Amino acid sequence: MGKQMTEMLKGTLEGIVLALLAAQPAYGYEITARLREQGFSDIAEGTVYALLVRIEQRGLVDVAKVPSEKGPPRKVYSLNASGGGYLDEFWNSWSFLAERIERLHHAKHMQEKGE
Repeated sequence: MGKQMTEMLKGTLEGIVLALLAAQPAYGYEITARLREQGFSDIAEGTVYALLVRIEQRGLVDVAKVPSEKGPPRKVYSLNASGGGYLDEFWNSWSFLAERIERLHHAKHMQEKGE
């Protein structure tokens, strides 16, 4: 993954993880696995765990300790009402930016074609 992609992902990863949690509660490793299933293969587990700490501290998720078959209990994260509101804002921001970026891209493409 290139530096530009890494920087863009930094700004959106929180929303992406919250969207995953909106679909289904999960623990850290499951979240990393789901990200990889979605094509985000270069995201390190440490990055996900640090993000989970931040969103927990900000009150965007609820956390339940669930017994594990192997080792200590797992922290299962689920989106709460505050996180749902934040996720709605994320999608609104994403739509706004994506629409304008696409418009710019389309204009550049049309200019290159001489239209």
